[in-house]
Parts: sequence; structure tokens; C-alpha cells
Amino acid sequence: MKLRILLPMAATAALLPTLGFAQDAEFASASETAFIFNTLLFLIGGFLVFWMAAGFAMLEAGLVRSKNVTTQLTKNIALFSLAAIMYWLVGYNIMYPGDAWIMQGVFGTFGTKDIKTAIDAGGYSNASDFFFQLMFCATTASIVSGTLAERIKLWPFLIFTIVLTGFIYPIEASWQWGAGWLSDAGFSDFAGSTLVHAAGGFAALAGAIILGPRIGKYKDGRVIPMQGSNLPLATLGTFILWLGWFGFNGGSQLAMGSMIDADAVAQIFANTNMAAAAGAVAAMILTQILYKKIDLTMLLNGALAGLVSITAGPLDPTLFGALWIGAVGGVIVVFAVPFLDKLKIDDVVGAIPVHLIAGFWGTLVVPVYTDGTSFVTQIIGFASIGAFVFIVSLVVWLILKATMGIRVSEEAEITGLDVSELGMEAYPEFSKS
Repeated sequence: MKLRILLPMAATAALLPTLGFAQDAEFASASETAFIFNTLLFLIGGFLVFWMAAGFAMLEAGLVRSKNVTTQLTKNIALFSLAAIMYWLVGYNIMYPGDAWIMQGVFGTFGTKDIKTAIDAGGYSNASDFFFQLMFCATTASIVSGTLAERIKLWPFLIFTIVLTGFIYPIEASWQWGAGWLSDAGFSDFAGSTLVHAAGGFAALAGAIILGPRIGKYKDGRVIPMQGSNLPLATLGTFILWLGWFGFNGGSQLAMGSMIDADAVAQIFANTNMAAAAGAVAAMILTQILYKKIDLTMLLNGALAGLVSITAGPLDPTLFGALWIGAVGGVIVVFAVPFLDKLKIDDVVGAIPVHLIAGFWGTLVVPVYTDGTSFVTQIIGFASIGAFVFIVSLVVWLILKATMGIRVSEEAEITGLDVSELGMEAYPEFSKS
């Protein structure tokens, strides 16, 4: 009898280490799976946002006149390359200082950050996070490029890009995403309606004020239309941006290692798409009503404004919520573009209405669907980031204007920046227009 009892006990005791190893293996397997999927989300989201750089390039190339197309293409690839270097050199560490703040919650430390991953220490690859966050930094600079097109010198613009991507953007982004003071205050900006889009818009606004409008844009109290060179290219650019935005918003979930996170990414994709569609349709209908004809450029910017509007809170709204939020963004563009013209602020591609004003709307509306947020905190966050980016950008533009000049000569502007700045044309077989 004792033997029959002892044998099972002995067998169980022998199996216990094996069961323990099995549980450890199961835990390790689950942890590794989460690590893989989280890292893939960063990488896939990152290369989708990278593709937005092509979208900005095509949109701008289509909306500027043919004599300035090569310059815009040059600016877009140069600004992305400079952003990649500056964000690694100082920006990433400033944006995510950890416990090493120079001024707690306000200003991070200088220097490069090691992105080598201790595989057993985190839920994703550090390199994938760096890659993903870099794309947001570069996007901020891309917004500035289109507004200041057709009259700014190339090198002063690139110097401003170095300051923007290395310092201005990382500092203000650290206030929220780097666990800075805005994060502590309860400000909410899921994927960057304010931190990326409005920030780029404020930098562009400061530059446009200092730079002034293009020659002939405003004459005798009238706004003189300056048609873009290639509307098919601008439309292609818009579709590329629309595609890239799925990575922009979806990747900002920052995790896909569980069913809950995977479902959240899917919800974000659906809401992002709905907001873009609603923004486009709203702009299309409104231009038909106001102008008796549909304005394609307004329709394109309406879609982009819808995307910016949903970016601050793409997870929590219902599909109907995403629809009306995006639709309001499309309406904003139709009214904001002529309003800027009345102020004689020349924004070649409409980036300020799309990114700054729709960015404010998207940030403001977050508390409608997101618990734990407030309209007051959202306004404070937007105003703080806006004031910082605008004032610092204004100072940088003024310094550049005083030291090396930021605007091309009147002759160069009339001839076109492609010839005057680069000595080559995008469409050499066609006459200039």
C-alpha cells in the first residue's frame, strides 16, 4: 500500500522540474512573440510614414509651378536626410531623456542615445522605436517645405531644417511623449495632431511671415491664382500620404503583442480612413456650393485635413465620430485658405490650414470621446507648443534673414528656382510657366 502511494509521489516530484521548464518556455515564447509583433509594428509603421516623404514630395511638386519643381524635390530628399542625421545626433536623446533631464519635464539632455537592444529587457527593439520616431520628426520638416515654396533660398531652408529636427521638434515632443510636463498635466495627443502637424504648421507660419508672399500673388486687393504644374502628381501625393497615415496613426498604438492591441490598431486604421474620406467629401461638397465648381486642390487638402483632425485621438471615436471629426477638418480647409490670403500670408500648398488649424481642431475635440481628458488642458497644451515653436522658429528665421538672407532675388524668383538655385529643370522639354 505504501509503495502504491510513494510511486506516484516520486513520479510527480520527478515531473515538477519538467513542468517548471515548460511553464518558463511558455512564458518565454509569449514574451518573444510580443517582442516580435511590437517590433514589427514599429518597423511597418515606420516605413509607411517614411513613404509619406514621397507623398509630400509629389504633392508639392504638383502644386508648385513647373519652374520650381526640381527645387521642391531637392528640398524634400535633403530635409529627410538631414532629419535622419540630426535626430540621431541629438534629437532622439532630447526627446526621450529618461531620468536625465537638464530641466525636469521641459528640456532633455544632449548627446546620442544607444539603440542597441538588451533583448531580454524590453517589449520591442530599441532600434525599431528610433526608426519609427525619426519618421515623425522628418514629417514635421516636410510640412514647412510646401508653405515656403517658390521664393526661399535652398541653404537657409536646410539650415532651419537642422534646427527644427535636431532641437525644436524634439524639445516640444518631449513634453508629451518623453514623459514631460504636458504628459503630467493630462494633455492627450495620441499620434501628433499638435506635436507633429501643428508644430510644423507654426514653423511654416513663422517662415511665411518673415519671407513674405510670392511676387504677383496679391495685387490691387486681389488674390492672383498661381496654378500648380501637375495635378495628377499632386493627387498621387495625396494618396501616398493617405496610405502612410495608417502607419502614422496605427503605429502610434506602440504595441501589437496582444489581441487587445491588435484590435486597437485595426480600429485606428478604420477611423483614420473614415476621417480622410469625410474630409474629402466635405471639401468637395462645400466648394461646389460656394464656387459652383469642385476645386480639386481643396478636395485633396480636405482629405489631408481629415487625417490631421483624427490624429490626436484615432482610437476612441466610433466610425461616425471619425466621420464628423474628419468632415469638420475638410470644412476648415475650405474657409481657412482664403482667410490666409486675406491676411496676405502666402501658403503655396495650403499646409497651414491643413496641419496647423485642422491640428488645433483635432486636438480640441479629443475629450468628446477620450476619458480623462479636458478641453482646458487640450487648449493649454496646444497653446504652449504653438507658442514655443512659433517664437523659436521666428527667431531662427530672423537670424537667417539677417546673416545670409532667406529669399531669392526678384530676378531669380521670376526665372524660377530650378534654374537660379540648381541650374536644372524638371521639365526641360516644355516652356516655363
